[in-house]
Amino acid sequence: MLKHVVTLIPGDGTGPELIAAARRVLDASGAGLEWEVMAAGETAQEKYGSVLPEETLASIRKNGVALKGPITTPVGTGFRSVNVALRKELDLYANIRPARNLPNVPSRYEGVDLVIFRENTEDLYAGIEHMVGEEAAESIKIITRKGSERIARAAFEYARRNGRKRVTAGHKANIMKFSDGLFLRTFYEVAQDYPDLTADDRIVDNLSMQLVQKPEQYDVLVLPNLYGDILSDLCAGLVGGLGVAPGANIGDRAAVFEPIHGSAPKYAGQNKVNPLATILSGVMMLEHLGEKEAAGRIQKAILAVLAEGKYLTYDLGGNAGTSEMADAIVRQLEKA
Repeated sequence: MLKHVVTLIPGDGTGPELIAAARRVLDASGAGLEWEVMAAGETAQEKYGSVLPEETLASIRKNGVALKGPITTPVGTGFRSVNVALRKELDLYANIRPARNLPNVPSRYEGVDLVIFRENTEDLYAGIEHMVGEEAAESIKIITRKGSERIARAAFEYARRNGRKRVTAGHKANIMKFSDGLFLRTFYEVAQDYPDLTADDRIVDNLSMQLVQKPEQYDVLVLPNLYGDILSDLCAGLVGGLGVAPGANIGDRAAVFEPIHGSAPKYAGQNKVNPLATILSGVMMLEHLGEKEAAGRIQKAILAVLAEGKYLTYDLGGNAGTSEMADAIVRQLEKA
């Protein structure tokens, strides 16, 4: 019996083929999913005259959960990020990005297993910016106690539920004493409710250096929006790149799951791009839906395919295509 209706957004560029691969794997997991396919991004602009149609937002609000492919965002001109718009419209305040080593995924590091909690709705990404005359541009950095409190609490709650021991806040409160200072003070206020966990902080530039030198010493990180965006890509690089980097955007009423990489339009239609980030985002979605057994089956199937080494995409040193890698994971699920 079908139990979960999920909004499915194929996205732009390589998004449709990645979503198709992830859908096959998720359907084979036995979770019982029904898909409601909706549009967003450049594809939606061409078809509906809007990069984020109201019908798509209504579907996510109704279903409470969505799986989304990557969406193209123009640089410097054109429409604002659809991802940012989704987060603001649905108040998806927690961007969760795990980074851990996987077998047969090339990396300079071993033993990395950390999770980044990025505040998702304010900071410089709130989009409050304007020109000052013709020769200057100004962006306003907004940090609120509410935004800081709820992302810190989300990080501590995750750490407690998942047997993590330490939560570290990243900030620049030594320079931005009011905005980042408020974020840091609020973090430590929340930490008092979690005496079983270690709470500490790092200035974000020093944190960047330490992540490159000794990433294994970190566990759960919590950061304001801009720093979280940058460091989550850095952490993806520690474990093999964006092709294995899943993400979740979670609020109190809805959740949208997506790979953190871009749409890679130059590879669109070539059946070339690694589908693992999208599939692993689907795994995070299943865990969110309470389908932990199905999520575990997919994780085991992925590990088996990676360990076998026969169906790896180009970025992992192999020659398999997007669909071939997904097919191999499905076969492992069928064996189990």
